[in-house]
Amino acid sequence: IYYQDAPLTFVEDVAKAAEEEYDNIARRLGFTRYQGWTWDNRAKIYIFNDQDHYISSQNPSWSHGTTSTLNRVIRTFPTAHGFFDTTLPHELGHIVFREFVGEATPIPLWLEEGVAMYQEKAKRWGASKTVREALRDGEFVPLKELGFTTFAGNSDKKLVDLFYAEAASIVYYMITEFGEYRFTDFCRGLKSGKMFDEALHQAYIRFDNLEDLNKAWIQHLSK
Repeated sequence: IYYQDAPLTFVEDVAKAAEEEYDNIARRLGFTRYQGWTWDNRAKIYIFNDQDHYISSQNPSWSHGTTSTLNRVIRTFPTAHGFFDTTLPHELGHIVFREFVGEATPIPLWLEEGVAMYQEKAKRWGASKTVREALRDGEFVPLKELGFTTFAGNSDKKLVDLFYAEAASIVYYMITEFGEYRFTDFCRGLKSGKMFDEALHQAYIRFDNLEDLNKAWIQHLSK
């Protein structure tokens, strides 16, 4: 953990919570079931003095934390909203997920963010309600299009919020409706080098491709 003016008690709490969250995330995603997988390299957590200091270092103004999974680096600040319940487990989720499936594995951004949000204590409560409203108002973005979404520091907050709501909702649907073990098998398929649709069908027999998943998810939300 790297810091300048953050309170020492906060830094100590971060160290303890990060170790606990790593175990929780690996177990929650079912990765600990696979013998031989382990995360051997430490992550680095940079705690900026405050939000202004964080933003001045070219981090998005709408975010409370950022992650570089390749370098296993997390950047955040002490007053980040819901730090221990949301920010820390979210950012660690990114790192653990990528450690398992592989850094070079092609994965849509919505899946990566959805997995990270699933680690949050509230799991983005209300996300599906936001998606239902987008469906009603004709603003819903199908998963295929969602996969091409990119963001910059000045991205429209409404679009950012909808993206994260959809990402949280679809991953929550995949895990809670069909069981954690299927999602774990899906991740294992991606890890082994299978293309997205192939890994999806292998784990979720009823879905031949992303479009099938998208349709079933919409039907689920419409109930």
